[in-house]
Amino acid sequence: MENSDVFGSSTAPLTWHDFLERMRHPSAADFVKAIKSFIVSFLNNAPDAERDSEAVQEFLGNMEAAFRAHPLWAGSTEEELESAGEGLEKYVMTKLFTRVFASIPEDVKADEQLNEKMALIQQFVRPENLDIKPTYQNETSWLLAQKELQKINMYKAPRDKLVCILNCCKVINNLLLNASLASSEDHPGADEFLPVLIYVTIKANPPQLHSNLAYIQRFRLQTRLAGEAAYFFTNMLSVESFITNINAKALSMDDLEFEKNMESAQALLSGLSESSDNFYGQTNQNFDLATKAESADHAATHPHPHGESSETKSVMSEELYGKNDASLDKAPSITDLENKGAALLLKEEEAKQIFVDFPYLYSKAGDLMVSDIDDLLNNYRQLVIKYVCLARGLGVAIQYPSFSTQVPNFEQPESEAPKDLEIRKEAYPKNSMQRNSELNLENTNSHKQEEASEQD
Repeated sequence: MENSDVFGSSTAPLTWHDFLERMRHPSAADFVKAIKSFIVSFLNNAPDAERDSEAVQEFLGNMEAAFRAHPLWAGSTEEELESAGEGLEKYVMTKLFTRVFASIPEDVKADEQLNEKMALIQQFVRPENLDIKPTYQNETSWLLAQKELQKINMYKAPRDKLVCILNCCKVINNLLLNASLASSEDHPGADEFLPVLIYVTIKANPPQLHSNLAYIQRFRLQTRLAGEAAYFFTNMLSVESFITNINAKALSMDDLEFEKNMESAQALLSGLSESSDNFYGQTNQNFDLATKAESADHAATHPHPHGESSETKSVMSEELYGKNDASLDKAPSITDLENKGAALLLKEEEAKQIFVDFPYLYSKAGDLMVSDIDDLLNNYRQLVIKYVCLARGLGVAIQYPSFSTQVPNFEQPESEAPKDLEIRKEAYPKNSMQRNSELNLENTNSHKQEEASEQD
């Protein structure tokens, strides 16, 4: 089956709801029974990656063929049939997720090795090490691609995980295209795209990357792993292979430099880990020593006529710790810094000139040209990323604008968890949009799964 727009139908709002509604129809009783029977039977078998993949692929294929021949889908469009298949895959794989995801030792080991290698390499790798041209280097905007890739563990359905990869690649593709247009370069191809994807993946270092890719490869229905999605997914598999086998030559380094960088990165990560483990203990120890020293000094210079009870010492110690903690934890908020900066600006004679030097600040809509849009958007992206990083660093809440900040043209993974299947006894409703699509389906033993919601 050719499918150039692999997510075209599955991103419609009613995709998931429509599948659930149809499964509640009395005539879908055989489908419900077959689905539940397959899940129970599957869960009773020991993990075997190849056998599990074959079983799921065969079941999904057979069920979709049955959908096409069933009166429930009589007269349905190809998109509606694709939508039903997507709903089936999502339901089944969410139920089987804990049983099949990272369920074999080989996958777990590969995850650990890949994660450790990326954690080391990200400490010293630079775009130049991957032969990324200066024209295409945009690490600030690449953070957007990293964010999309890091969402992959928020979902359980193969299609939803694949969407995260697709969105990451779309960000990179668009950035490369904009950069090539701005610099009058040739249209970027695979030679420009793949190194950037490698760099973004190393910097993102999403946990269990190997298991996620293996999960998609094994349980995404093969007829749907086509077109654009297949192209980007294949590139991600190449990224995994590259990072797994990375060496000095791959990063345009000599062996000595590579080994030195890896050792330094290992020492840094080990030091951070030890520091994290020992920070609170060492801090409390230092406070304890300081408190004892201060108490001894105070006792020597100001002896209490009747001695000092342990209760009094405890109160003094708590007061001292409280003051120290407050002084250490207190950090200026963004508002504090903003007010301080504004006060300093008011004292400067050339304050106005500072603002004049920023393009577009005093421009009106009629003053802008179409060619200004890319520049404005890039400046806005950098401003947002710097603001978010500053807010995170200060530990204060991020204030979002009232308008939508969703990146346009992104596929959106569905985050609603499937309930268990139950056949509705009344007739199938004519207006299914007005009905609550939540199904109180009988649970298949204790394997009820809830799919994590997207936090944007």
